[in-house]
Amino acid sequence: MHNQRLKTLLAFGHDLTAAALAFLLGMALRHGEHIGEVPAEHIFGNTLLFAAVCGIVFMLSGLYRGIWAYSSVRDLGAILRAVTLAVLIFLPVSFLTTRLADVPRTTPVIVWLILTAMLCGSRLGYRLIREGRLSSLWSKAGAGQSPVLLYGAGDGADLFIRALASNPHAPYRVTGVIAENAKRVGREIHGVKVLGALEQLPAIMTQMRAKGQAPARLILTCPPAGQGDTLLEMAAQHGLQLSSVPRLTNLQAAEAAAATEHPIAIEDLLGRAETVLEREAIASLIAGKRVLVTGGGGTIGGELCRQIAALNPAQLGIVELSEFNLYTIEMELREKFPALNLRCHLGDVRDQTRLRDIFAKDRPELVFHAAALKHVPIAEDNVRETVLTNVLGTKMVADSAAESGALAAVLISTDKAVNPTSVMGATKRVAELYTQSLDLSGGKTRCLAVRFGNVLGSTGSVVPRFRAQLAKGGPLTVTHPDMTRYFMTVREAVELVLQASAFAVQPQEERGHILVLDMGTPVKIVDLARQMIRLAGLRPDEDVKITYTGLRPGEKMHEELIGGQENLRATTADGVNILLNPARDAAQFRRDLEDLLRSASAGADAAALRQFITRLVPEFSGDGAERKAG
Repeated sequence: MHNQRLKTLLAFGHDLTAAALAFLLGMALRHGEHIGEVPAEHIFGNTLLFAAVCGIVFMLSGLYRGIWAYSSVRDLGAILRAVTLAVLIFLPVSFLTTRLADVPRTTPVIVWLILTAMLCGSRLGYRLIREGRLSSLWSKAGAGQSPVLLYGAGDGADLFIRALASNPHAPYRVTGVIAENAKRVGREIHGVKVLGALEQLPAIMTQMRAKGQAPARLILTCPPAGQGDTLLEMAAQHGLQLSSVPRLTNLQAAEAAAATEHPIAIEDLLGRAETVLEREAIASLIAGKRVLVTGGGGTIGGELCRQIAALNPAQLGIVELSEFNLYTIEMELREKFPALNLRCHLGDVRDQTRLRDIFAKDRPELVFHAAALKHVPIAEDNVRETVLTNVLGTKMVADSAAESGALAAVLISTDKAVNPTSVMGATKRVAELYTQSLDLSGGKTRCLAVRFGNVLGSTGSVVPRFRAQLAKGGPLTVTHPDMTRYFMTVREAVELVLQASAFAVQPQEERGHILVLDMGTPVKIVDLARQMIRLAGLRPDEDVKITYTGLRPGEKMHEELIGGQENLRATTADGVNILLNPARDAAQFRRDLEDLLRSASAGADAAALRQFITRLVPEFSGDGAERKAG
């Protein structure tokens, strides 16, 4: 604090000195060779008066809240306003005290120009010196720096180039930009030329090699928008190492983040457009609330906990069946958020007594239900356990939320619930239906279901399996050459879950709808495998083989986000849609649900449970038809 006050006093002293010098210089320029004829008391009296007015105005204008090292156009605007106000106040004050003796009418204009230039120039000069840009004018350009190309002629390239320019010890020198399309070819970004579009990369590399300027690295500053395969192939052909700058969030300093790069990950090649997040709505949903997350040690549940913890909840409770997973997420959150009111509960969502105890102690206002059995083949072999966890567990959590008067309970659902061919998908569809029925009952608690597709890197999913197979030298196993899946990152999935929840809990929103996240375009699993092989610096089908194993029990060739009788409607929340569903007989649904849960609790066999599930979800085709087709 003492150091900060000293810096403020030095800046204030600098500006007062500049004001006095500007007035003296303005008088000298205006009077010219006749300056000696002006009485000294008039010159110095008005100089002191002008400096005093400037000092008062500058302090009241808040010029010293900013940091010189980060001076920007906004700071320059503040200087212009402050100097203008000081000059305008000086004129009547000087007239009342000295009748503006020997101060010609044009003098204030000259002083305004000089003082503005001095204050702006000193701040700009300090920033340039601190960032090492002045020394770079006479030092050898690019000495010791590796030449790189950037992919993307947009905001990401702008931030990255500016960040490098502000760092005299930056390891890279940008020699050119490859545009996503031809619109910006030939233009420049901070003096760096946009050399061409991606298809022109071979010719660009040939020209740069001829000049001895060939780069060794291509850095992605934006998603490749469907050009991921082409990027990987061209990078491999020309010996370019691929890396990527991190995506920026509102919590990161833009230039500091842009100055970094990391090895390219499979997520960088999805080409998904950035979703516009309603961050204020998300923050107001969580801030100051008591929140409970079930399955908080899993992939989705853990990310929910991380993002919720960063939004200042009054309390965060976690319910987790795995002791190790609970320990892991608890240690992470306590380290990152030491002030967080964190409550960790080891428990099963199928245990009604345990749930009632947790809800009574935590009194959550928001409940996110992420606990589930999600692996399709395992669920096929363990039908009863899947019914009890995915259906009974959801019912108990939703009922507990309603009984405790929570504002909302949010079910994390899956695209496998649409026209399900697996027990896992069918039980999640039943969970959706129960959530809808509870929401339509009109109680205080809003019960929501958010449906989305696969999450990259989640436990047991295809990406970690491919990585493990690559580490062993292959082969990579794919079930079918035509199989597709929707993918998004876990960070984006949870951001959209929170955005969907913030939208749906508004009082004016209709009840009983399912929220569906915009998953973009489905991705072929075999294309994902080839991309991962190329990212490892290897050649698909040559260095690493891809083998096909056939569809596993309950798997579908192509997942869907919308059922045959469902209609999709866009919402005002970016990336979030609403499903309009045909009405169901609520009484019959409740009877069928009770039959299913009673049978599962009594230990009914898999065949009987499948029949009960089919009564609730007539579109469930659990007879292996899809597998035979594959």
